[in-house]
Amino acid sequence: MDPQQTTQSGMPESEAAAEARRLLDEWAAQPGRQHPTSYRNDSMPPSFGTTPPVPQPDQRIVPAWAAGIAVASIGVGAGITGIGCGSWLVLQGLASVSLAGVLMATLPVAALAMAATAISGAISKARAAVTKNVYEAPVTHHTEIHNNSTTRGAFFARTRNEIH
Repeated sequence: MDPQQTTQSGMPESEAAAEARRLLDEWAAQPGRQHPTSYRNDSMPPSFGTTPPVPQPDQRIVPAWAAGIAVASIGVGAGITGIGCGSWLVLQGLASVSLAGVLMATLPVAALAMAATAISGAISKARAAVTKNVYEAPVTHHTEIHNNSTTRGAFFARTRNEIH
């Protein structure tokens, strides 16, 4: 047998080709395994009682007018940055301009924008509606202080006053 026509295992090439064809045909005849690529759960979620929704009162840390001015200031800053970059690109094409020159050219625009923001914030605050609570029952305010204070602790003392 010619060593040129044998495979690495010593099998002739014609037998190796026939065995390879048989193994491939056997593999192709097997049913393919289907792997799910996604899953959707269409069942209804469980309910947790019959309690109606409870209103959540608005308890913001920052007043609405202050948050509005902060957002407006960020917008003005971003706008001025865009105007400054645009001015720099235009002036860079016209002549050799330094960054300090561009900043000095856009400074009046930034000052006008900040002034407009401050003025509009002041006008908005002045025009804001004042909430007035209307009570329909008698209101009593007790400010009697009874001397029932207790102090506990040596280094970190805690005093507790009872106000009725």
